Amino acid sequence: MTVTVSTSWQLMGCPDCGVVAPSRGRRIRWLHDVPGAVPVRLRWRQRTWRCPEPECPRGMFVEQVPELVAERGTITTRAVAWAIGQLRREHATIAGLARQFGTAWRAVWGAIRPELERMAADQSRFEAVDSLGVDEHIWHHVDPRKRGPKELTGMVDLSRDATGKVRARLLDLVPGRSKKAYADWLAERSESFRAGVRVAALDPFAGYRGAIEDQLEDAVAVLDAFHVVKLGTQAVDEVRRRIQQQTMGRRGRKGDPLYGIQRTLRAGAEHLTDRQANRVTNAVRADPAHEEVYLAWQCAQDLRAAYRAADLAEGRRLAEKVLATFHTCPVPEIARLGRTLRRWKDSFLAYFSTGRSSNGGTEAINGIIELHRRLARGYRNRDN
Repeated sequence: MTVTVSTSWQLMGCPDCGVVAPSRGRRIRWLHDVPGAVPVRLRWRQRTWRCPEPECPRGMFVEQVPELVAERGTITTRAVAWAIGQLRREHATIAGLARQFGTAWRAVWGAIRPELERMAADQSRFEAVDSLGVDEHIWHHVDPRKRGPKELTGMVDLSRDATGKVRARLLDLVPGRSKKAYADWLAERSESFRAGVRVAALDPFAGYRGAIEDQLEDAVAVLDAFHVVKLGTQAVDEVRRRIQQQTMGRRGRKGDPLYGIQRTLRAGAEHLTDRQANRVTNAVRADPAHEEVYLAWQCAQDLRAAYRAADLAEGRRLAEKVLATFHTCPVPEIARLGRTLRRWKDSFLAYFSTGRSSNGGTEAINGIIELHRRLARGYRNRDN
């Protein structure tokens, strides 16, 4: 669809000398607008003028309407805003947008990139951040010498809105996964930003905890609940594999009691059907050595119960019981988990004093980054 547009007449002075310039007619300039069922093109009858001042170097000049299109752009300002919205909310690709506009990839990216850079340079996104999440992101799986750093550190705003819901926003993504990468990023922020962060959610990585202790002295570090439960599930898996080797002398196979319940052991006890519960019972009774697997599973369920408690005070009581008992468990994998949780005691218990703060929003942002990277078939240019 083609739409012809033009501006209303107005007296125009030369941009350089200010002398009133006579009109030199119009010229046709083609622009791409927001597409509908079909691509939409604007046929802009752009006005031209000539400066009458002999000594003025300007000569001919044309009208500019920044609200319509950038000076040398071919995609309207409205279309650029629409395209950015499609990238953000509809998981579009530049190539897909180019097809909808009926133009080239470089034309779309050339129009969008300056606006994205302007938004990225806007420091106002760091205002009013009282809850901060951090997580690593694996950017690629090839030689870092060919494509740069393999691991990145992402910072996400986990502040709650007026209704108490977390609206996760990506604040930055920097190369490296270390204490230095996170600490340097925090040091680059303003003093008011660091003072405003009250809760800092993180995965059980000592490097990030060290950066928080150095740069966010007033913030409460909160160990992410998902990763704590994951550690418990991994411990159960490790026990199952160890007992399998001890009793059978090999890895699990179809028909082996423990192999048949490997997925069931990863589920919460409250989600098991009667059939699944019976399979677990029969597998444990198949060999006295399997009692160790059952004990590890029960410990993992106790850990989950602390987070699932409806009352935070009750949840904290269960968590403190975990801290007091796990490290003395006769199952070595559970004892190791107990020692780990005791090292992270304050961050582990902080979940129950910060209104169930977690790193879930950061993981969600990580998933969106993964999705866009897959849509793009992998970014070879990290700046893009």
